[in-house]
Amino acid sequence: MSQATRARTLYEKLIDSHTVCTLDEQGHVLLYVDRQVANEYTSPQAFSGLREAGRAVWRPSATLCVVDHVNPTAPERIAAMPDAGGARQVSYFEQNCHDFGLELFDVLDKRQGIEHVVAPEQGFILPGMVVAAGDSHTTTYGALGAFGFGIGTSEIEHLLATQTLVYKRLKTMRVTVRGELAPGVVSKDIIMALIQRIGAAGATGYAIEFCGDTVGALSVEARMTICNMAVEAGARGAFMAPDDKVFAYLRGKPRAPQGEHWEQAVASWRELHSDPGAQYDHEVELDVTALQPMVTWGTSPDQAATIGECVPDPLLERDPIRRQDLQRALRYMGLTAGERLAGIRISHAFIGSCTNARIEDLRDAARVVRGRRVAGHVRAMIVPGSTQVREQAEAEGLAQVFREAGFEWRQSGCSMCLAMNDDVLAPGDGCGGSCRGLPDRCPQPVPGALICNPSPVSAASPRPCSRPTSIPT
Repeated sequence: MSQATRARTLYEKLIDSHTVCTLDEQGHVLLYVDRQVANEYTSPQAFSGLREAGRAVWRPSATLCVVDHVNPTAPERIAAMPDAGGARQVSYFEQNCHDFGLELFDVLDKRQGIEHVVAPEQGFILPGMVVAAGDSHTTTYGALGAFGFGIGTSEIEHLLATQTLVYKRLKTMRVTVRGELAPGVVSKDIIMALIQRIGAAGATGYAIEFCGDTVGALSVEARMTICNMAVEAGARGAFMAPDDKVFAYLRGKPRAPQGEHWEQAVASWRELHSDPGAQYDHEVELDVTALQPMVTWGTSPDQAATIGECVPDPLLERDPIRRQDLQRALRYMGLTAGERLAGIRISHAFIGSCTNARIEDLRDAARVVRGRRVAGHVRAMIVPGSTQVREQAEAEGLAQVFREAGFEWRQSGCSMCLAMNDDVLAPGDGCGGSCRGLPDRCPQPVPGALICNPSPVSAASPRPCSRPTSIPT
């Protein structure tokens, strides 16, 4: 059967349409890449390689450069980098952007922010595109019907020089999500439930296509959360067929097509879906009707449970390797088997990251904390995903809600999720937050709790809110 008549998945259509040539019978192709996003942390060696070889960037307009990994997120933004290493990275990045003719959103730019938040809100990512970047969470763009994936530094150099990559085709996995979500259960709970089910390596070697009525009911920003975190299951790509919600989200964005070009684009985007009868290498059905809010308690994203459950007992695990992983996680986190997840005490709360720092996420968080106070022994931080998100949150009054609740209202950046700047935990700190669903705790934990009651409650008698380690999810 010819490729023209064979039923194909959306992944196959995207890869086929961007294949320059087939390189071997093992699935390697030379893949054309429409757009790439670069940051100051993963690009320096790539630019140095271009300089040493005397090569230019092949298509400068296809690259958007953003400072987001190492910059401080202090409430008042300044251009200076307090860390010498970070300052050098940002300075070299700025020099490279100037010398190679690339557009840069530096820390003082009103469009600055985390690359996976900035690129969609600018309309830089469009349905049907293939996008690569030096960050594993480039999978986020799948929510727009694009195919995004992370690459290494040497691949960044090759991409900048040629606008192509040597790429090996992935296996395909379809995850069909069905059921109406209960109140308080959101997209992050869906992806955490999937990771818990298939494991942190369960999607290794696969591109995941998410579909089903539940996915169709989600907002575009909620879909971004799912695609973003799919990499935590090992997926090299994750995406959803674009629909009217995606088109409405993109309409009017600065880099989106305008006028008659917009109508032509939407007409072509409507064809971006898997054919009826297309075959997948693996199928997963996920019924979320009875799903409850999820949190992770350990050091791996699949060490998760619903908020009403307890820390598992490793001795009940039959697999010896997994048993060791559970025991190691308990030691690191300072937890005890059988401990109620709702009672885990923390000293820090972080809401931010490319997973959950868009305006929708901040609205959800504000609804939870409005009229309440953070406990005095907890340092709580809100780090918007972009400067534009920050300004919108201030215009909507959300920033004031957070300040009145005792949160620090900070500037945009990767922040505590990556801990490449001064937003870091010290030994003994325990943190719950929205970064990829992973709470973290340094050895020798100390008492602390994020509580969402009208007034602080003592650590001796905590009354945690329904999602103490996952606000917003």
